[in-house]
Amino acid sequence: MSRSQAARTAALTVAALTSTLLAVPASAAEPADAVRIHDIQGATRLSPLAGERVSQVSGVVTGVRTYGSRGFWMQDTAPDSDPATSEGLFVYTGSAPQVAVGDLVSVSGTVTEYRPGGNSSGNQTLTQISRPQVTVVSSGNRLPAPVALDSASVPEAYAPQGDPAADGSIEGLQLRPGAYALDLYESLEGMDVQIRDARVAGPSTRYAELWVTVRPEQNPSVRGGTVYGGYDEQNSGRLKVESLVPLSQQPFPAANTGDVLAGATTGPLDYEQYGGYLVAARELGEVEDRGPERERTRAQRRGELAVATYNVENLHPGNDQEKFDRLARGVVDSLASPDIVALEEIQDDNGPVNDEVVSADATLAKFTDAIAAAGGPRYEWRTVDPVDDADGGQPGGNIRNVFLFNPGRVSFVDRPGGDATTAVGVERERGRAVLTHSPARVAPNDMAWEDSRKPLAGEFRFRGRTVIVVANHFASKGGDQSLHAAVQPPERSSEVQRTAQARVVNHFVRQVLAVQRKANVVVLGDINDFEFSTTTRELTAGGALRSAVFSLPEDERYTYVYDGNAQVLDQTLVSPGIRRFDYDIVHVNAEFADQASDHDPQVIRFRP
Repeated sequence: MSRSQAARTAALTVAALTSTLLAVPASAAEPADAVRIHDIQGATRLSPLAGERVSQVSGVVTGVRTYGSRGFWMQDTAPDSDPATSEGLFVYTGSAPQVAVGDLVSVSGTVTEYRPGGNSSGNQTLTQISRPQVTVVSSGNRLPAPVALDSASVPEAYAPQGDPAADGSIEGLQLRPGAYALDLYESLEGMDVQIRDARVAGPSTRYAELWVTVRPEQNPSVRGGTVYGGYDEQNSGRLKVESLVPLSQQPFPAANTGDVLAGATTGPLDYEQYGGYLVAARELGEVEDRGPERERTRAQRRGELAVATYNVENLHPGNDQEKFDRLARGVVDSLASPDIVALEEIQDDNGPVNDEVVSADATLAKFTDAIAAAGGPRYEWRTVDPVDDADGGQPGGNIRNVFLFNPGRVSFVDRPGGDATTAVGVERERGRAVLTHSPARVAPNDMAWEDSRKPLAGEFRFRGRTVIVVANHFASKGGDQSLHAAVQPPERSSEVQRTAQARVVNHFVRQVLAVQRKANVVVLGDINDFEFSTTTRELTAGGALRSAVFSLPEDERYTYVYDGNAQVLDQTLVSPGIRRFDYDIVHVNAEFADQASDHDPQVIRFRP
């Protein structure tokens, strides 16, 4: 029985995992009791021989990497009967390897466990031989048949539960390749694998990589991606694909979410810091364009107020004019010129130059000029300049939240006194809740905002009605362990700060509602967390807000694509006084290799 046949019958028996490995004659000099690759790999994630020196380990070269972490992969020609023990291994040479695919080699060296990103990264390790002495025994040998990765062979469950006695680590657990995708991938570490006609789940990047799913039926998005809808829905079929051919010899193909990597993509299964398991493609399939077009939302009606949010990814005057123009066309054409636009990641007037400049007037003038040139309204803006280097982000950039508004449709209520350290308050005026300062910041001195962007509050008037808008950019996910981490479930340390930030914003909204129960409040921006997260639960606590994303079908809930998972990071939330609304996430960036920003914008329309 072949591997693929065994997978399709869901047996994945020992015989099926080994029978299609083509025998290559071993070196006559090889000792009868020589250590084999499966002895080195073992049946857990850590080699039982780690730290030991091994001699004359035999295998056929299946891939050569001449850039980055230089070395080669070798695969055993005498597999054992245990599906948990990999027959492949990476040999780290440190310089360009002097071997070729198809060489039968004998390798001596030290078994090591390399943890990409370092010991503090939380990543799993890669078993390898370091400081090797390599002897080429013969050349031109046939390669073992690759293991097919598809819906039949890759388990639906993603990761085992970590060992409580080992602080949640999975590294010492016996591998169960038939039960968990992470265990299957580990049991194939270093071995030749193959994917066929795989749907692209994450667009190609400047780092010459793309993401596919080998389980296309798993949580598909309406536009061809793979939706991350919960901590227990990690989407086990996601795999990164890179090419072993240097870019100088062969450009990496451009691919968008929803395209297909057609034909066969074959190569060793590797593990690295960013993304985890990947196919280091010796043979790369061809990209077939099947992806959707960029979206456009409808224009707001006369009596509707349209409020949008857009993370414009570190925009500053030093960016190419093309970036300004593309973002401007996105506002005008894709978002239909909303009445109010909350912007995140507007940098100061000299961008990442780390000096005392904090004003963003030049950035905003250039952006609003581009919007007008694209046929949009002549937007005005309001913001509060931050304290220099106090709000995180790119050093020197001083990113902040900004309001753009169309004065032909909506007016901004200016109330002086708001600055980087003065907190906005709420007062009653003729029965309405109004802000003490506008624009102003929400509790900027609260420890929740340490080294993070402070929320910007603004008071607007539309057709005689007051609307309070709060623009946000919560703390990033930096420092969280990845989905493929050695600890399962992975630790999400950054959530602590976002949870505190959500409580502060929720408290402010409650202050508004305590003055005017049916006040129109919109809280929106880059929340940096999912709709099912603790952060969102704290934002919506007590019914002060509800997230508009739940008005969409599950297969449309995403604003960002990360490691092949289409997910919600940007949100729009409204107070109970806004009972009816029309909400749209406008997919123009995250699914595409050619991006003006890495986030998709969104817009909500309602009648105050």
